[in-house]
Amino acid sequence: MTPLAWAMAVAQALLYAAAAPLLVGWVRKVKARLQNRRGPALVQPYRDLYKLFAKEARVAHTASPLFRLAPYLIFAAIWLAAASVPLVAVSLPTAIVADMIVLVGLLGLARVFLALAGMDVGTAFGGMGASREMLVAALAEPALLMAIFTLAMTAHSTSLSGVIDYQLAAGFVPRPSFVFALGGLILLAVAETGRIPVDNPSTHLELTMIHEAMILEYSGRHLALIEWAAQVKLLLYGALIANLFLPWGIAEGLAPAALGLGLAAILAKLAALGAALAVAETVLAKMRLFRVPAFLNLALLLALLGLLSHVILEVGA
Repeated sequence: MTPLAWAMAVAQALLYAAAAPLLVGWVRKVKARLQNRRGPALVQPYRDLYKLFAKEARVAHTASPLFRLAPYLIFAAIWLAAASVPLVAVSLPTAIVADMIVLVGLLGLARVFLALAGMDVGTAFGGMGASREMLVAALAEPALLMAIFTLAMTAHSTSLSGVIDYQLAAGFVPRPSFVFALGGLILLAVAETGRIPVDNPSTHLELTMIHEAMILEYSGRHLALIEWAAQVKLLLYGALIANLFLPWGIAEGLAPAALGLGLAAILAKLAALGAALAVAETVLAKMRLFRVPAFLNLALLLALLGLLSHVILEVGA
């Protein structure tokens, strides 16, 4: 790989961290417009992160070193997972480690440390949020693996870049397996990123919180890192949906024109996905916690139907 390819890989990883708050700001802005409000500025998430980084981090006296270390590990794991997902271009040096199993493993690692940090201080809310997070994880991870394995079986590779290259080479081919897998992945993205109707990132109601319950004891730079990691995770799932199922426009080379087209394409696709998320959160209400397993079971069912559709219609044929 040339130095230019490595520079592009680093730039793509930095783009994930830099653009993630902008996607959150876009979703909030569209939701506000749909509710006839002006809403915050698009750059408000950047201001919030700056304010949190400037504040002193207060730590409970019962906290262990894990509580202080967890935000850095969570952000690093999610950022590395995001860096392995092609955003603007494919066939970069990171394609070697851009594997579906690695992606799921890094996301699981971040989830485990977040749950441990929630329980570390010993508060009731932290333990409640951690138990709920593990419930979501137990149902979401099998569905996520099944959804991406549908793509892997079609492309004969678990490499994310390999799947995108296969999609680009095959062109637009309507496959029922991909439709089911896409539906399952969309439901999983909503659950994994703590969006309505599974969770509400803008509320602090103790009886309904999942993500927020685990981070109530955090402040300052620690809270900023966890919030930033959550924003990167939302962008990660958006890039997965946009580039694995609709990869057209992504740069296959490092020519400036191709990179410019790839950047414009991913911005347009993420803007459309963000607007769709805002519409869904506006028209839907948060469901009761006891209905979340049924929601995730639906995602698992769709992913399973996608896998079975591939086996019956494509392999069997």
